Amino acid sequence: MSVVGIDFGNLNTVIAVARNRGVDVITNEVSNRATPSLVGFGPKSRYIGEAAKTQEISNLKNTVGSLKRLAGRQYGDPELEIEKQFIACELTDVQSQAGVRVSYLGHKEDFAFTQIIAMYLTKIKQIASAELKIPVSDVVISVPAWFTDPQRRALMDAAEFAGLKLLRLMNDTTATALGYGITKTDLPLAEEKPRRVAFVDIGHSNYTCSIVAFKKGELQVLSTAYDRHFGGRNFDKILVDHFATEFKERYKIDIHSNPKAYLRVATGVEKMKKVLSANAMAPLNIESVMNDVDVQTMLKREDFEELCKPLLDRATVPLEQALADAKLSIEDIDIVEVVGGCSRIPALKEKISTFFNKLLSFTLNQDEAVARGCTWACAILSPAFRVKDFSVHDIVPYPIEFTWEKSQEIPDEDTNLTVFPKGNAVPSTKILTFYRKENFDLEARYAEPESLPGKISPWIGKFSIKNVHPDPKDDFMICKLKARVNLHGVLNVESGYYVEEIEVEEEIKDEENNDAMDVDQQAAEARPRTRKVRKQVKKGDLPVVAVTSSLDQVTKDIYTEKENQMAMEDKLVADTEDRKNALEEYIYDLRNKTDDIWAPFATEPEKQRIKEMCDAAEEWLYGDGEDSTKAAYIQKYEELRSVAGIIAQRYFDHEEEKRQKNRANEEAEASKRAAEMRKNQESNPTPGVEDVDNMVD
Repeated sequence: MSVVGIDFGNLNTVIAVARNRGVDVITNEVSNRATPSLVGFGPKSRYIGEAAKTQEISNLKNTVGSLKRLAGRQYGDPELEIEKQFIACELTDVQSQAGVRVSYLGHKEDFAFTQIIAMYLTKIKQIASAELKIPVSDVVISVPAWFTDPQRRALMDAAEFAGLKLLRLMNDTTATALGYGITKTDLPLAEEKPRRVAFVDIGHSNYTCSIVAFKKGELQVLSTAYDRHFGGRNFDKILVDHFATEFKERYKIDIHSNPKAYLRVATGVEKMKKVLSANAMAPLNIESVMNDVDVQTMLKREDFEELCKPLLDRATVPLEQALADAKLSIEDIDIVEVVGGCSRIPALKEKISTFFNKLLSFTLNQDEAVARGCTWACAILSPAFRVKDFSVHDIVPYPIEFTWEKSQEIPDEDTNLTVFPKGNAVPSTKILTFYRKENFDLEARYAEPESLPGKISPWIGKFSIKNVHPDPKDDFMICKLKARVNLHGVLNVESGYYVEEIEVEEEIKDEENNDAMDVDQQAAEARPRTRKVRKQVKKGDLPVVAVTSSLDQVTKDIYTEKENQMAMEDKLVADTEDRKNALEEYIYDLRNKTDDIWAPFATEPEKQRIKEMCDAAEEWLYGDGEDSTKAAYIQKYEELRSVAGIIAQRYFDHEEEKRQKNRANEEAEASKRAAEMRKNQESNPTPGVEDVDNMVD
């Protein structure tokens, strides 16, 4: 059974697995430890991960990025306009959800982002399966801490379409904290003061700070704050816009008018930014940006920091908010652990260090810490591995309230209640009590819509409670509902039941024994005393019908079948390409062998026939057979193989005969040497111990 952790990033995705009594980050098909988070569409198949990155510029309009940031978004959300700055594909409405319109298999087709994410997760699953050489099922996937219920459900649906068993959706910084704490042997004991660590994660598009308290075998997230539009891509955009102005003046080209030119410059400035993290100056050289114009320029680190000053000035805002939410001061923080690729920028590190007045800690791998933490979480949850107990207590990012319709028979009844306040522990279960004589509905929503990302609806779900009726006395039925925010951070009303109040007698126990009491009084008091109390006893279940942002089962089945069909088409295209390459390779190999090692074993007519067949096969391969079927390539391969097989067999027979002769000669030579050795031993016996002693004397 597999145990896999997936750091689903906006730019790249990192996959880690549990094996060899530890956690390893695995490589993809081109031996990279991070796989681009891209899905592309072509005339024959999809391009996912590295393949999508390779053809991104040439297939820009059909290559989709920002997968994570557009998950669970409704079409019309203003944040879609922000993402249009970073992706070139056409965004569209797919059943009120954000989707893309791309050219696939020669025609336009619309896909919801949940489907796009499922396609990408299918590729991640294939990479992990190829590395582990077993089917992959159990996974833990990371998400930003600010993800809402609809966004989390979208990822859960996507994992289901991809055939993955999602054990947990885990917040990025919580996964990092788990990876930090589970390997520590010096954490404080339960009765001691906890170790408070600030985890600062600055990635490609997101900046998060979590304050976490550690004790032995346990971590508690105290607070989490974030800036959803602060990351590496924002620094890149500042540089791209700067150079766009410069190139317009110097080279008279406008890269904003050409998406491919814009992407070339964005790729260049990303490399420049990395160079500036370790050097005082960095060049930017790009050939044929647009209109056959080559560009060259330089940038100093201080100029870069001046350009990015408005962004850098926001660097302390999440830190301040995290401390305020945790009700802690800077002095209460013991360690500041920094991860994320963007955290390598010197000016950013200096801002964070100055704020906390501490040296920053970089004990975790900045690019792989989240994936490793997810893998530890998966190992804890999976029965396949034994891991030491480590409790993880996360928090609710936004307050959740329930609303309901007022009962006419309870005129002063409140109709809303904040059940899970901000900072409430996750996972967490609450029991709600209602007095009703008929079926009723509950609605769950976020209590502070203004705090949600973009224009995501505050509505979470509607829960209808069935089979409610008056009790035998025509009084209210006492209804109990179990509301739970689960490991994924998703809210559900998991079950309902009704209770009846009954009167029972229970014994009264004295808390103290009064030594001043006389013996008779003590004897009287020694007799058990009882009192009547009313207790609630569960009498039966109440069905709960839930309507949430998760897709309905019919749509899930359709999307799952569609994903399986596209995966099979991709495999057929890949297999066809493999057979085509195998045929091409065999043609060249057959020619070389016929003129070289097979030449003595073939007659001139046979050689001529093979040459003519190879020429014909090559002409067909680069002509009519350029876009043929897998079966056609296999047929051509077998035709050549059948003709060459006779000559190949002669060669192999000759080689086998040579090997037999060589083996016989070697055996004869070995027998001869053994006979000579025995003869020498007989003529020169080896002295025994006594002989040696006599010789010494």
